[in-house]
Amino acid sequence: MRLKTKGIVLSETPFSETSKILNVLTEDYGLIGIMSKGSRNVKSKLRGVSNKMNYCEYTINYKENGLSTLIEGDTINSFKNIYNDMEKAMYAFYLIDLVYQVLKENNDGNIFNLLSSSLIKIDTGLNPTLICNIVEIKLLDFLGVTIQLDSCVNCGNEDIFTIDINSGGAICKDCYQDGYVFNNKGIKLMQLLHQIDLSKITSLEITDDDIIEEINDFIYEYYNKYTGIYIPRKDKIVKFGL
Repeated sequence: MRLKTKGIVLSETPFSETSKILNVLTEDYGLIGIMSKGSRNVKSKLRGVSNKMNYCEYTINYKENGLSTLIEGDTINSFKNIYNDMEKAMYAFYLIDLVYQVLKENNDGNIFNLLSSSLIKIDTGLNPTLICNIVEIKLLDFLGVTIQLDSCVNCGNEDIFTIDINSGGAICKDCYQDGYVFNNKGIKLMQLLHQIDLSKITSLEITDDDIIEEINDFIYEYYNKYTGIYIPRKDKIVKFGL
């Protein structure tokens, strides 16, 4: 069945001397495998639309339970600013790899809009660390391990004292027993990042590095404890190219 769909290439694997197999997150069909015949050839019309992070409208021969075949692609966004900035590129590829892991657990079509919006916002110059935080927090919903941030996980009290990794979310002062006390500004920022509509924001900047580090540390530990998905620490993404 021949059809068109928007898609973002999450991974590419060489196939024979001239072709590739692409894993593409599509707007209409979730994650699908696509054969891109001849795309490794320099003169191939498919070469430019068959690379990781390409965001295109693809025309394909679609197979629901097999490998689809790429016919042609028209670029929607080339993300030139990301490709010209090493830091932006590292964060963008980190998000793509994270989304790919999540899709293996839940091939939900709504993840497409989350990823496409995040790449567009990074490309336009919004803080890549905070964009990553938004996506990381929202992806937990698709993994069934949402962080409860608006009320105490034990009693429902909306007067939040801290966020506790072992409890899986917010804790009020009455239920708090021991452990690290989260910065109040950090709690409010976490709540904002979870609620915000990524596609609609036009500015996003936090100058307090300690709060950003605190949030990154919490997300890193939360993923390791509850998801089974490995994510690197943010300070290593750019420093070591992870």
